[in-house]
Amino acid sequence: MKVENKSINDVLSKNSSSFFIPPFQRAYSWGKQEIDRYYDDIVRIIKSELNVNERDKREHFFGVLVLKPEMIGFAALEVVVDGQQRLTTTLLMLIALRDWIDDKEMKKQLEDMYLKNSTSTFSDKIKLKQVTKDWDAYRALVNESEQIPGKITDGYNQFRSKLEKSGFRVEDYVKALSRMNVACIFLDERPYKGEDPQIIFETLNSLGKPLSFADLIRNYIMLGLSSNDQTEIYDKIWYPKIEHILHERTSHFFRDVMQYKESKSFKVVTNNNTKELYAQFTQFVDKSYQNKKAFVKDASRFVELYRWIDEVEPAPAPVISRNVDKNKVIVELLRNIFHDIKADAFKPIVLGLLDYHQFGFNNKKLPDEQLIDALNVIRTYLIRRRILKLTQGENLEIPALCRSLNKERDLWFSNAKQEMLRLLSDRNYFLRIPNDTEITSELKRIDFYNGLKKYNKFILGKIEEARSKVAVNFRDKKITIEHVMPQSIEQSERWKREIGADFNDVKKMYLHNIGNLILTEFNSEMGNKPLEEKKKKLSESNLKYRLDITGRETWNKSDMLKHQNKMIKRFLETFSLPTEMQKAENWDNNKLVSNQELVSPLDDENDEMITGRNPNIISINDEQFEVSTWQDVYLTFLRWLSANKSLPFNSLLNIDSNLKYPHVATKQTLLTLAEDDSKIAEKFKRLSDGVLFSNVEEETEEEPLYVYIWLSSKFLIRRIREAMIQSNMEEGSVTIELKPVKQTTDNKSQTPQLSLC
Repeated sequence: MKVENKSINDVLSKNSSSFFIPPFQRAYSWGKQEIDRYYDDIVRIIKSELNVNERDKREHFFGVLVLKPEMIGFAALEVVVDGQQRLTTTLLMLIALRDWIDDKEMKKQLEDMYLKNSTSTFSDKIKLKQVTKDWDAYRALVNESEQIPGKITDGYNQFRSKLEKSGFRVEDYVKALSRMNVACIFLDERPYKGEDPQIIFETLNSLGKPLSFADLIRNYIMLGLSSNDQTEIYDKIWYPKIEHILHERTSHFFRDVMQYKESKSFKVVTNNNTKELYAQFTQFVDKSYQNKKAFVKDASRFVELYRWIDEVEPAPAPVISRNVDKNKVIVELLRNIFHDIKADAFKPIVLGLLDYHQFGFNNKKLPDEQLIDALNVIRTYLIRRRILKLTQGENLEIPALCRSLNKERDLWFSNAKQEMLRLLSDRNYFLRIPNDTEITSELKRIDFYNGLKKYNKFILGKIEEARSKVAVNFRDKKITIEHVMPQSIEQSERWKREIGADFNDVKKMYLHNIGNLILTEFNSEMGNKPLEEKKKKLSESNLKYRLDITGRETWNKSDMLKHQNKMIKRFLETFSLPTEMQKAENWDNNKLVSNQELVSPLDDENDEMITGRNPNIISINDEQFEVSTWQDVYLTFLRWLSANKSLPFNSLLNIDSNLKYPHVATKQTLLTLAEDDSKIAEKFKRLSDGVLFSNVEEETEEEPLYVYIWLSSKFLIRRIREAMIQSNMEEGSVTIELKPVKQTTDNKSQTPQLSLC
């Protein structure tokens, strides 16, 4: 490694070298603010030069430029490892200078010195080869061709506007560039010197804008290759076949591919865990592939499979199976799992199933029927769990599924349904497949309309399809859920007579129950109308649900219960289990809940998961804090919020108009509240150390704050959720690890009980 102090003018005016920005680097990103600051620095230097009274002329340190020399034939090439934004900005100003003046000879001098190089191997002898995304726009400016819109052209035009108003000469700007200093780090091209450009790149970027997981992977793969190989792989495979298709989903794609291949649990990608995932990824590539080119080739074949999973409606429509009918079934199942139910955790295993279906193993491919069976089991597992509000921890199953898929291929190729059922039922109690008894009990009790808001149209749509054998576009906003007994029953004397004297109790019990709901195209047209008029309108419907109503002369509690039983039976038939599993305990009694079971406060369906459970560790932006109660969790989070996010924390000091007590209060506020509530001292703890207000003997702070903690675990988590949303914190930024569930003497998990924590 060699470090030299040079001016930016010295660097760019060398006619013996050309510059190559690796094609995978970020595109030019400087905007008005950065260019204004750059130009202001130039102007200060020029004014200093023109000031005859100033003896020590002003200079400016322009940052670090990291270059790695490379020879291509007789041409010298400098690969730009870091500093491409500064380099490009300077050249945009030089292009603008050339185009600003009328002197043809001076134009030619600027072009020959800075913009082109007779030994350059790039198009039109251009001295700087831009990243792929910017190359056409930059080349058009150098060649004075028609401008191509984008950041590059915007920067050039911004400089043109400034030059027109400046009043300075070309010589003034060139002189200023000779006083813009950069620290040039020249890396040795000999590998034994240990100057790995990837390590240098990571170190230099550690203080700048955080690189995404996809950025780190791209740089890791490309920086180990020659400039020619970088260009070929990036232009022909990486950009067109991976990044251009997946865009911002690229990071998640690589994590899911790695999880499938490794059959291990990896964290979901967030801004806070990229370095951890990146370290795991480099180990995975080094261990699993002969070289980096082999990895790129292998990864690219998964992109289309991932697009089928990840896009709501891939365009063009995917052809997964050559059989038109089976293809429709597969496409719909994928859409159900990943867009109707939104089970992202299952992407790695489904990616593996599609891999074997499309590319096979040892010249054998997973048949359509086996793929459909496996996807059907996943869909049934997921929607049954949503009925019972069991959503957390499903990611813990994926490594076992992937491991089986990778090691026991014959079982999957011959009976994917049985293998999937076996693995999903071989979990602990909280990860079980709910049986028919559980589902029946819950559907009789649950507020189906509000409690399953995310899934109710999907469920009813699939039940309709199972009956009619015709696809139902339940995602269409025109198809809605109709309450047969209307929501505003009090406003209709006919409906009150229809239901009977206990209509208020019936409404309370059954209004939103599955026994009072159907899917229809005419919800807005029926509203509060009497049963006879609803029947008349429903007779025009294309959905078979009309038959549940049009054949009835009454609609009272008895009718609702009959309809409820029918709907539950249809659900169990649509999302069915084998006979032997319908009433069985579909979990392994011998398995404890894992110590690594995690919940996120942003998941609004984690009540079942935390009820009766104790926390072990709360992680906030990769910082871990040991806790033993939910109050500890809440106080720990608020301490972190106070130290790191002062604005949202300060908003908690205001009393919520819907609550009797504030989230956070001062000592004086509590003394005032104590005048009306003698037990207030038992309901607040000191933020700094968690001591109850009633136990405080002396204050350790000048203005201590106290937190209201007289809440259940469920409500404490909700308050954390509200603060996270207000702070724009991502889902993975806060996680809570739960302690294992204790086992009773009969080896079954204890039934959780909700309690104050």
